[in-house]
Amino acid sequence: MANLVSSWAKNVDTLPENYVMPPDKRPSEHVSIGNNIPVIDLAKASSNTINHSGLVQEILKASQEFGLFQIINHGVSEKLMDDVMDLFKELFDMSVEEKEKLFSEDSNKSCKVYGSGGYMNHVNGEVRYWRDLIIQPVFPIQEETQHWLENPARYRELVETYSTEVRKLSTTILKLIGEGLGVEFGKEFSKRQALGANHYPPCPDPSSAMGSPPHCDPNIITFLQQQVYGLQTFKDGHWVGVHPLPYAFVVIIGYQMQIISNNKLVASEHRAVTNSETGRTTIGTFVSPAEDCIVEPAKALVNGGSTALFRAFKYQEFLDDFVTRKDSQKAMTLDAYKLQT
Repeated sequence: MANLVSSWAKNVDTLPENYVMPPDKRPSEHVSIGNNIPVIDLAKASSNTINHSGLVQEILKASQEFGLFQIINHGVSEKLMDDVMDLFKELFDMSVEEKEKLFSEDSNKSCKVYGSGGYMNHVNGEVRYWRDLIIQPVFPIQEETQHWLENPARYRELVETYSTEVRKLSTTILKLIGEGLGVEFGKEFSKRQALGANHYPPCPDPSSAMGSPPHCDPNIITFLQQQVYGLQTFKDGHWVGVHPLPYAFVVIIGYQMQIISNNKLVASEHRAVTNSETGRTTIGTFVSPAEDCIVEPAKALVNGGSTALFRAFKYQEFLDDFVTRKDSQKAMTLDAYKLQT
C-alpha cells in the first residue's frame, strides 16, 4: 500500500483496521456548530480610537474565552487564497508515483510530506490518523526557498507570496494582542514561520476515524485557512465545531502565547474530523519564536505583584519536549514548565 492516504483512499470501501480509533478516541456523535465562536472584522483596525479600542478588546476576550477566533476583512486577497488552496489540492491529487517521490519522514529534510505514520499521525505507533501532511519552513524566506518543492507549477511563487501576506497579517494580530495585554512583542517572538497543508480524503467511516488528534499548538499563534467543515475546538468540557466562513482565517492561540500572557490567554485545544462526502484541505501558517528566544511570562504582567506561573526557557527546549512526546502526552508539555505556587 502506498505511503500517502490520498494515494489509495478512493479505492477502499471500508476503513482499514489500522485507522479505526479506540472507542475513547473516536469523534463524538453529537457536536454542535459553535454559533458563538467570535468572528472579528479587522476593518475596525482604523485610526478611529473607539473602533480600534473595541477591536482590541474583542480579540482579547476571544483569546481568553476560546483560544481562537475567525477574522474577516484581513487584507489577504481572495484570489491568492483560492490560488494557494487550489495549489495544495493539486499536489495531493497528483499521481501515486509523483507523490511517492515527495514522501519523506526524514527529520533532516526541510520540506517534508508525511503519510499517516508521520508527525502527529498515529496513536502510539499503531492506529493512524486519516490525513496526509506537507510542512515546510517559510521564513526567513531567503533561507528557505531553495528547499521548497518545484511542482506543481508556480509552487514556489505562490507559497512565497502567500506566506509574505500572512506574515503581515500575523504582525497586525500580534500587535493588537500586545496592546490588549500591555505587552510589546519583539521580532524574536515571530522570528520563525512554517506552512503546513493537511489533506483529509473522503473517509468510508468518519464515526470510527479521526483526521488529526486533539492538541494545542506549541508555537505562539496559528492562522488556518479552511473551506470544508472539520475543525473542532474543546470548550467547557465539550467539542464545538468551527464553521468555515468564506475567505476567513481561524486564528489559534498557541502554548507560547498562553505562557507569555501568564495564563490570561488560553491555547485552544482542537482536532479535525473527517467526512465521507468530500476531501478537505487546510492550510496552516505557524508563527514561532526564534529557537534561542527566552520565553517567560511578560514582565509587564508580573511586576505588579502577580506571580509568574511559568519558568523561563528557550523555545527550542519546549518544542523538542513537545515533539518527542506521544500524542496522548503532548497536553502534559505545558505542565513541565509551570512553577509551583
